Amino acid sequence: MNKPILDRKIRFGLVGCGRISANHLSALEVHSDKAEIVGVCDEDPAKLKAAMEKTGKPGYSTLADLLKHSNADIVSLTTPSGLHSEQAIQVARAGKHVLTEKPMATHWEDGLRMLQVCEEENVRLFVVLQNRKNETLELLKRAIELERFGKIYLVTVNVFWTRPQSYYDAAKWRGTWKYDGGAFMNQASHYVDLLTWLLGPLESVQAFTATLARKIEAEDTGVMSLRWASGALGSINVTMLTYDRNLEGSITVLGEKGSVRVGGVAVNEIQHWEFATPHDDDHKVSGARYHTASVYGFGHPKYYDNVIHVLKGKEEPDIDGLEGLKSLETLTACYRSAKSGQRVHLPLERVSLAVTSK
Repeated sequence: MNKPILDRKIRFGLVGCGRISANHLSALEVHSDKAEIVGVCDEDPAKLKAAMEKTGKPGYSTLADLLKHSNADIVSLTTPSGLHSEQAIQVARAGKHVLTEKPMATHWEDGLRMLQVCEEENVRLFVVLQNRKNETLELLKRAIELERFGKIYLVTVNVFWTRPQSYYDAAKWRGTWKYDGGAFMNQASHYVDLLTWLLGPLESVQAFTATLARKIEAEDTGVMSLRWASGALGSINVTMLTYDRNLEGSITVLGEKGSVRVGGVAVNEIQHWEFATPHDDDHKVSGARYHTASVYGFGHPKYYDNVIHVLKGKEEPDIDGLEGLKSLETLTACYRSAKSGQRVHLPLERVSLAVTSK
């Protein structure tokens, strides 16, 4: 990889000044002693103007212009999902590190290609999966690693949110197969990530998806049955049709010696925590709860902290391209199953690309 940046702040470019970009800008403000924005980019003049006024930094109408005229070390992509792969490759070819919002791509082959090009160009690829930084989920992850559950039997994930038709109508790319995907690919992507991050590799999935109410190409509702390599069974249930507001984003893990439910609107509350054997972490449960009206949570500053320290040579990446590929693999299997009506086994083929864990 490129040499660590030790003598100055890490310079970030931001591409895509829409809804989620505010979380990235706020996260960088938290780390203003170690990082700075040096340029923003959006093809929408109004959004670009607003971002320029907010940051006080130069604006560019195309990614090519930002890459040519800014001195960014790393470029954050907060653009429609279907653009991530092409843009990430463009950034990598310019010799700059890549940070992309979830999902890293909307097609399996594109995700593989992103990893390959970043390796060829000797740059880092980071994928934003900030829910992993929630204290509620960090406690659950630790309980699993400490084997407090014993044998895990059953896991359920629910994402019961709402996205009115006006949400999709506000941006033409939303709900399209080319640029967005549906409820699984977009809104529930972070929850799909939890399936393998918390519980290890999947053996197979079977899914059903439907577009029941919204006038979009992709699904507004879906269910997926899961079998882990460990033998555990589970399901993930997703809809954007909940009346009349976001209701629940939860995960429940049931095992031989423990039961945990992390719920709230966005896995922000530990609602049940019970194990056969006590542990010091049990005293941290009540303090891990936090209030949020946003489904994004507050993990972006923690995520950026790791990215900055990686580029300064002080840490290894928590969530890189290979980690992002795991959730893309599950999503790809989900859609393949829904389309074919058949169970899909994992892992998926990696075509002929030489992408391996390091």
